[in-house]
Amino acid sequence: MARSNFSVLTILTVTLLLPVLSLSFSPDSPSDRRLLVLLDDLSLKSSLSIFFNSLKSRGFDLDFKLADDPKLALQRYGQYLYDGLILFSPSIERFGGTLDLAAVLDFVDSGHDLLIAADSSASDLIKSVATECGVDFDEDPSALVIDHKSYAVAGTEGDHTLIAADDFIESDVLLGKNKIEAPVLFKGIAHSLNAANTLVLKVLSASPSAYSANPSSKLSSPPSLTGSSISLVSVIQARNNARIMITGSLDMFSNRFFRSSVQKAGSPKKYDKSGNEQFVTELSKWVFHERGHLKAVNLRHNKAGETDEPAMYRIKDDLDFSVEIYEWSGKSWEPYVADDVQVQFYMMSPYVLKTLSNDKKGLYHTSFKVPDVYGVFQFKVEYNRLGYTSLLLSKQIPVRPFRHNEYERFITAAFPYYGASFTMMAGFFIFSFVYLYHK
Repeated sequence: MARSNFSVLTILTVTLLLPVLSLSFSPDSPSDRRLLVLLDDLSLKSSLSIFFNSLKSRGFDLDFKLADDPKLALQRYGQYLYDGLILFSPSIERFGGTLDLAAVLDFVDSGHDLLIAADSSASDLIKSVATECGVDFDEDPSALVIDHKSYAVAGTEGDHTLIAADDFIESDVLLGKNKIEAPVLFKGIAHSLNAANTLVLKVLSASPSAYSANPSSKLSSPPSLTGSSISLVSVIQARNNARIMITGSLDMFSNRFFRSSVQKAGSPKKYDKSGNEQFVTELSKWVFHERGHLKAVNLRHNKAGETDEPAMYRIKDDLDFSVEIYEWSGKSWEPYVADDVQVQFYMMSPYVLKTLSNDKKGLYHTSFKVPDVYGVFQFKVEYNRLGYTSLLLSKQIPVRPFRHNEYERFITAAFPYYGASFTMMAGFFIFSFVYLYHK
């Protein structure tokens, strides 16, 4: 009896949990997700509270843990427990539990998001994670970004390592439509982009006068990283649409930098508040798919003048094609409006390439004639645009030639052959008549 009651209780528990799990991992609500935040010290929860509260106010469920927690795990029973990972533990030498470098990379390879913030204490483990993502931190452990022209006037401490950076990427989808007026305060280590990785983007670059070196010692050789080749904040969108943000400054997320006033050296204008909060908030919206996340639905095609989708087309048929594309706004799906979405009618190579028109309500459509080639074709939509999740849709459809009774009775191009045939018959008749009756 006790065993029976236990079985019933287990079934009821699983039944109640299944809707919760399915909601947590629903692709139709990409920003309703759980984030695991790994910290070196739990005191960071208070010193970075503005940033964390911003995430919570936007519907994220944050799970704070120490990076060396022996019970750390990203998945259980083959199912991931989190949709995003925030590594605010730059000095960690080894993760706790089942988490390691391979587990973090598998997490990203499974389509999940990652945010990494390092500083001057960055360990080899954190640098290895960044390297695998296409970003290389300065190998000198004592080096910081130094800029003698674009430093922040307040609190320079004479070493010019507190940078006032304002070289942002020009992208509304990454940084929002509202321009960031105030410079961003940055104090940390430099990194460069791996030239072999074409997916990495510099979101915040250092000025041409910046370089990476030890601020407490004189330069004995030219620094390895200089000028605008130094990236302060970089992002990556993988081919599976997983998003990664990497920066060498944990202080950039701190309450102190969020609330600090800023004045860039050489500029007479002083801002009461740095651009850190706006910059970090807007960029985190992109990283965690609150912006720039597209979905395509209702791919349809039919013969012109009809509504039903046919099993196959005939060469030279006129057809209509349509697809609906929407963008996640953070709360709901809104129509995506663009003029560069194209469809291919594809068999080994595109026979037809058409730019789709849109009705400003998310519906993209076009019409074209099936090429005079039969075989197995695909309607293919491949859409890749900076900052947006990529779309890849395809639908297979066969194309047949004309049947024997579908050709025109008389083909205009064959008129010379018709004339030649009748001329030949007339000539034979005249020749026969003359041959038989001529004396």
